Amino acid sequence: MSDRENDTTSRPLPRLAVALISIIGLLLVAGLLALGTWQVKRLSWKLDLIARVEERIHAAPVPPPSRSDWANVGAVRDEYRRVRVRGRFLDDKETLVYAATELGAGYWVMTPLALSDGTTVLVNRGFVPADKRSPAARSRGQTTGDTTVTGLMRMDEPEGSLLRSNKPREDRWYSRDVGAIAAARGLSDVAPYFIDADATSNPGGLPVGGLTRVVFSNNHLVYAVTWYCLAAMSAAMLIFFWRSAARDDRGAPREYGKRNLHDRWSR
Repeated sequence: MSDRENDTTSRPLPRLAVALISIIGLLLVAGLLALGTWQVKRLSWKLDLIARVEERIHAAPVPPPSRSDWANVGAVRDEYRRVRVRGRFLDDKETLVYAATELGAGYWVMTPLALSDGTTVLVNRGFVPADKRSPAARSRGQTTGDTTVTGLMRMDEPEGSLLRSNKPREDRWYSRDVGAIAAARGLSDVAPYFIDADATSNPGGLPVGGLTRVVFSNNHLVYAVTWYCLAAMSAAMLIFFWRSAARDDRGAPREYGKRNLHDRWSR
């Protein structure tokens, strides 16, 4: 082997390079561990959320927040709370919102419910198929007089769905945007939430209520395990690098000594 080849194979990495690689490796391991720990905390939060929602949807119905409490309405405190309210449906001001359900594609029937205190709450009375979108096609479901509604509180859905925006001027709706629907229908004193009606049957069978899907994705444990495994792999690679660098560093003086001795005798 020539001296040039010996220089290439035996020369250790500079200490500065070893230090920089070590710092980057340690930061990578720390970052992956932090991501794993964050997912563990998210898992705890998600399990607590699921438990709270399960308790709410099976609890006895309570009155919804009154006008004096509207400013405090929020998802953490109120979403999926089981409520009961009594009022008169304003069927001539209903709004159809596009829906894809287990019954197929069609519409949610969002109908204002006028309460005795002068306020109004939007009620999602349930699902109707596309061929029943006209009120005349489901006239038996149009109510008169006071009606009691039991269902789940839901939060406002402003600005449309994930893929499509509401078009109030064209009366095309893809999300249950309480504020926009109230403005389009000329409603005032409207609660900042809506109610998903339960499965209590409506006259004529339409709309079909009780189709609220209470499903929460919970992949945080998988994510946590993934981040921790990547951290362990990165740590193993970093340890292997340190051992390799240390071995090269220990072997370098002997190689250099042999080469220098050979140079002296060859002169």
